[in-house]
Amino acid sequence: MTTQASAPPPSTKSQALRSYDVTDFPTLTGLEEEWRFTPLKRLRGLADGATAATATVNHDHASLPSGVTVDTIGHDDPRIGSVLTPFDRVSALAYGGADRALLVSVTPEAVVAEPALIRVTGTGAEGVAFGHTYVEVGRFAEATLVLEHTGSVTLADNVEVAVADGAKLTLVTVADWASDAVQAQHVRLRLGRDARVVHVQVTLGGDLVRQFTSVEYAGRGGEAELYGLYFADAGQHLEHRQLVDHTVPDCRSYVGYRGALQGASAHTVWVGDVLIQAAATGTDTYEINRNLLLTDGARADSVPNLEIETGEVAGAGHASATGRFDDEQLFYLMARGIPADEARKLVVRGFFAEVINKIPVEELRERLGAAIETRLIEAGA
Repeated sequence: MTTQASAPPPSTKSQALRSYDVTDFPTLTGLEEEWRFTPLKRLRGLADGATAATATVNHDHASLPSGVTVDTIGHDDPRIGSVLTPFDRVSALAYGGADRALLVSVTPEAVVAEPALIRVTGTGAEGVAFGHTYVEVGRFAEATLVLEHTGSVTLADNVEVAVADGAKLTLVTVADWASDAVQAQHVRLRLGRDARVVHVQVTLGGDLVRQFTSVEYAGRGGEAELYGLYFADAGQHLEHRQLVDHTVPDCRSYVGYRGALQGASAHTVWVGDVLIQAAATGTDTYEINRNLLLTDGARADSVPNLEIETGEVAGAGHASATGRFDDEQLFYLMARGIPADEARKLVVRGFFAEVINKIPVEELRERLGAAIETRLIEAGA
């Protein structure tokens, strides 16, 4: 008896199915490797691919310095979909559901001294909303952009970021949603020759937040640094995934995410995928995830993956660590007269300091530090 072999799966995640049509993607079951950690029922219809938009989000250009412009463009604009081709059912749903996109442009060669701040505000979690943002940074420009998300929402959105040759962008995304919010977001970064991106992803609020960030290099010498800070309270599900796809020579990437968890059923997921394809000689990459469990009943899943198809790399490595408070640190502080509660706050602040200090906006750094301390006080830490 003979059997017919099924088609082999893609050899790398960079070769996975990509389509603008949501019907090209199978219905999600939760058994898929990419979705096995995500509680699909809590996505409120975002996973079924048949949900129509019944809600909206508002955009507020809180701060817009010279050299940065904001506009709205139609879905027929050729830039839409030029960086991010949907690679799962939810990103395809968001692509098809958003008929307009927010366009953020940085003028070529502009050196923007002040950060541009855009607030995205949810107007209610009862209906489903779709969003699309396109960020373009012109050749040799330098800018800092903050996208801050607040309010109640059930949102699937895509963010495309095109950084031209020689440009530098610091992108800070803050998900400080209300406690009932749900978000499934995809961020894709494309770096031109000798371009540099620092992306700081902060996730504090929401009932369920799932963020997928991917990086593509379009020329030699690109540098991508991805940092993340997340703090999950009781019942929250915060999930972060990265795919850094090295396809051209002499590019660099660094991924460093840190999370803290407290309370029953607090759950975080971090999955970091780095691919170094055969043509990407001279690649230098490293990824690390660290999680701090503050109470019993919290769970952190951490999965670093590194796939290398060439032996000619400058460096490649990954690491992951999950643990509780360092008793020696607490003892050291308490032995010097610092009360136990204050000592715990200092340890947590120190744990997050490396990521917070990557944010080049002092007011935002102070606000995030205060928000973390408030959570510790409310939990009785």
